[in-house]
Amino acid sequence: MNHLYGRAFVDGAIRDDILIRFEEGVLVDVDQTLRVPADAERIGGLLVPGFIDVHVHGGDGADFMDAHDDATARILAFHARHGTTALAATTLSASRGDLQNAVESIARMPASPDGAEIVAIHLEGPYISGDRAGAQDQHSIRPADIHELAALIAEAPRMRWIATVAPEVEGVRALIDHFRERVLFAIGHTNADHALAAAALEWGASHFTHLYNAMTGLHHRDPGVVGAALTSVHATAELIADGVHVHPAALRVAVTAMPHRIALVTDAMRACGLSEGTYKLYDYEVTVADGTARLSDGTLAGSVLTTGDAVKNMVELAGLPIETVIPLATEVPARIAAVSDRKGKIEMRYDADLVQLTERFEVERVWVRGTPLQA
Repeated sequence: MNHLYGRAFVDGAIRDDILIRFEEGVLVDVDQTLRVPADAERIGGLLVPGFIDVHVHGGDGADFMDAHDDATARILAFHARHGTTALAATTLSASRGDLQNAVESIARMPASPDGAEIVAIHLEGPYISGDRAGAQDQHSIRPADIHELAALIAEAPRMRWIATVAPEVEGVRALIDHFRERVLFAIGHTNADHALAAAALEWGASHFTHLYNAMTGLHHRDPGVVGAALTSVHATAELIADGVHVHPAALRVAVTAMPHRIALVTDAMRACGLSEGTYKLYDYEVTVADGTARLSDGTLAGSVLTTGDAVKNMVELAGLPIETVIPLATEVPARIAAVSDRKGKIEMRYDADLVQLTERFEVERVWVRGTPLQA
């Protein structure tokens, strides 16, 4: 049995003198006590639940669209070292064959002790708006296809499925109606107005992909998709907290307007963790410079963000207390990925996914289902 002792985020608060015990990858005891076993490891800084990223494309030179086991393993190992212990493997708008190959590759990937667990598959497209495509391949965008989505789901029928769609695209309403009990539909990459976005929530959509980005913005007489998200009652939304995609003030607005419903995501592409230069994002060339990934015309093309850095940025840039920020990277995405019964908290019978943060909120060590990794 393994014992860790120190400050930890437990039951929604930072508490001292927490003894955490785990065996066979599961937390078996979480107790606040001054009686410390002799073999307990005293941990400095702060222990928090492992981070969960519901929107990530790649890292360390690999992309889930590479559809190769080695590439997938490379992504999972890289993000685990940076605090992400579970994630939604995310695809892009692509040809039917390439999308099928990517999903097949993701679905067959076995769990690894040194890598993040794939807890969901996130289809970002291809049923999105060409006007709000961002760095997505324009030639691959198409009307919604119930048969195509059914064939993809059949590759991983027990997996949590998330699909980013634009409500205005032909066939999307029927798609949501058909799969609303099986797929978490996210509104994103859309030119919809406020009324249509609100209607999509009534159809069964319940999530917003990278809030503020690739959607109609908030204006006081034209509240757009952003306004529909901020005034929604139950929907969740993603934020890319790299200091580039969203202004720190807008980050604060979203967290304030949607308490307990914001999930920090990275939208990380293959260049994450590598040096500046030019990289491939499906069929596009992406240049990474000054911590930002862009197409040749300046369009943002994902990010080079890790969840650990997103957490740090929400404290240092957005000015939010760490107690508010931690659930944005743990509990909320665990609900979105439908793993809130075993991930996202330091609690008995939960997976032993843990992150040790320094006093400056930097990732120092990670435990993936009880296996320690050095950041």
